[in-house]
Amino acid sequence: FQEMHDGKYPDGAKVLRAKADLASANMQMRDPLMYRIKHAQHHRTGNKWCIYPMYDFAHGQSDSIENITHSVCTLEFIPHRELYNWFIEKLEIFPSQQYEFARLNITYMVMSKRKMLLLVNENMVSGWDDPRMPTISGLRRRGYTAASIREFCDRIGVAKRENLIDYSLLEFCIREELNKTAWRRMAVLDPVKVVITNYPEGQQETLHGENNPEAEGGDGGRDLPFSREIYIEREDFMEQAPKKFFRLGPGLMVRLKNAYIIKCEDFVKDEAGQVTEINCSYIPESKSGHDTSGINVKGTIHWVSILHAKTAEVRLYDRLFTEEDMNTVESDFENYINPNSLTTVTAFIEPDLAQAETGQNFQFIRKGYFTVDQDSTDENLIFNRTVTLKDAWAKEVKKS
Repeated sequence: FQEMHDGKYPDGAKVLRAKADLASANMQMRDPLMYRIKHAQHHRTGNKWCIYPMYDFAHGQSDSIENITHSVCTLEFIPHRELYNWFIEKLEIFPSQQYEFARLNITYMVMSKRKMLLLVNENMVSGWDDPRMPTISGLRRRGYTAASIREFCDRIGVAKRENLIDYSLLEFCIREELNKTAWRRMAVLDPVKVVITNYPEGQQETLHGENNPEAEGGDGGRDLPFSREIYIEREDFMEQAPKKFFRLGPGLMVRLKNAYIIKCEDFVKDEAGQVTEINCSYIPESKSGHDTSGINVKGTIHWVSILHAKTAEVRLYDRLFTEEDMNTVESDFENYINPNSLTTVTAFIEPDLAQAETGQNFQFIRKGYFTVDQDSTDENLIFNRTVTLKDAWAKEVKKS
């Protein structure tokens, strides 16, 4: 052993074994390895050592040094427990106890550090803190809070058998929390211009919007500038609207959130046939909170004033993989990367969002929950989608 220590032998030439029980039914107990030779530079000790302890030999000693009472492992370490206890007994050290539980597996995710390392090294993700990664830093950057992760852990518990947890449960936990805590703001991700033709040119007014209707008293509020020209979502207008379409279309009326009821009078198309401008009239007596018009409409849509809107980069994150159970994929798992796991758009946001701080969570009304990314600056605002308002993925899977 001293000669091994002194570097006399090459890698693999000699090992140090414990004299245990070669007749044991547990293969781990058949004179297990304790030390091996490895001539490699260590990240802390450099080239001082060329012998290194095997995991099973070091495991119990490390736990004992730190007075670990319960050493918790995954199920594959059940056969190792006998050897773990044997080394502790023979060395007469602090008697830590090994317990096993099932590894956490989540649909559409890889939880293996080896596979995650490959994702990072092959630049399939931006890094360990990529918001699509199941790491603490990745989840934090995505907008997940500590409370939502703890709630998720409480719900799934600790099991003694392998299982596969639905990713939708993780999304449910963050939705439940952010619904109660996230401030509401308006952002238009796919804009089309609306001109309110009977609203005086050059006129502006300040409306009021509450921060969170789920909180007592609305959790305060903010000012909403309003003007003659606004952006709405392109999907909120249909040239030939079906019967139960309660948004904008020729002759249809809809309420602008925290503002007025408007009616579509006509629209303009470009040469490609795409709608570029919608002309509407508004009902002055229909102002939110002071509505005396007597008109009831079934639909309410969000908007931003073109004159006051800020721009922002919005990153729409979704599941990283297309395969539900990635444990069944042993190789070439990069072929299962979801091509739509990240979509980036330029959005128009209400001006109050320009004051948002890194890590702050918001609900973009009717679009989902978003958080301010760590790379966001005053000149280039960046928002990451944490989760949609509803589980849209399940519907897409069902369709396919």
